[in-house]
Amino acid sequence: MATISASIPSSFKPISTKSNPNLPQTCFRFQLSTTRQPTRLLCVAEETPATIDPTSEAARRLYVGNIPRTTTIDELQKVFEEHGVIEKAEVMYDKYSGRSRRFGFVTMKTVDDVNAAIEKLDGTEIGGRKIKVNVTEKPLNGASSTLLPSEETPFVDSPYKLYVGNLAKTVTSESLKSFFSEKGNVIGAKVSRVPGTSKSSGFGFVSFSSEEEVEAAISSFNDAVLEGQKIRVNKA
Repeated sequence: MATISASIPSSFKPISTKSNPNLPQTCFRFQLSTTRQPTRLLCVAEETPATIDPTSEAARRLYVGNIPRTTTIDELQKVFEEHGVIEKAEVMYDKYSGRSRRFGFVTMKTVDDVNAAIEKLDGTEIGGRKIKVNVTEKPLNGASSTLLPSEETPFVDSPYKLYVGNLAKTVTSESLKSFFSEKGNVIGAKVSRVPGTSKSSGFGFVSFSSEEEVEAAISSFNDAVLEGQKIRVNKA
């Protein structure tokens, strides 16, 4: 965007305006040198960065990955309630088989409860399986609307890769991997993010170790429902 610089005469009189409360403006009323011209109004928009509410549900919602298939919502809640107040616990199940997808979500009461749960539970075991605990979205400290990306396992590419479209905004790389692990050896999964943020772009990629696993995943999961949305699955 081009910037226009100009000196402002001392005769300018600043005034305020509330035409758009979301975009504050500084305005100056001034008289041109010729008496034939009417009074003009010059307004300069001042962009004010938005702040992320650290008490929002996105900042308090924990992803819990690699849980045993037998883990129930009550059992998951009992594990986390030792480290803070829980508002909601969820275990994700396959719509067709009814089996656990081996991951869930826990919404804590405060950000302090979230931090305590991550510190105490990430990397610990439930039923002999080492679980992964992290927030689905992290608010950036300071005046900015940009979100920091959550910590996720680096994507491992392969020649046997799927494109997964129409993903819900809550889907993480970890939950995507857990979902597709039902049909094969998933060696990598990645949800595409808007550059510089953790906001989902609505699609991702999953890589397998063989062509047969790719075909099985397309057959089983195209048009399947993942976290409330019907996904599209085809070869990348």
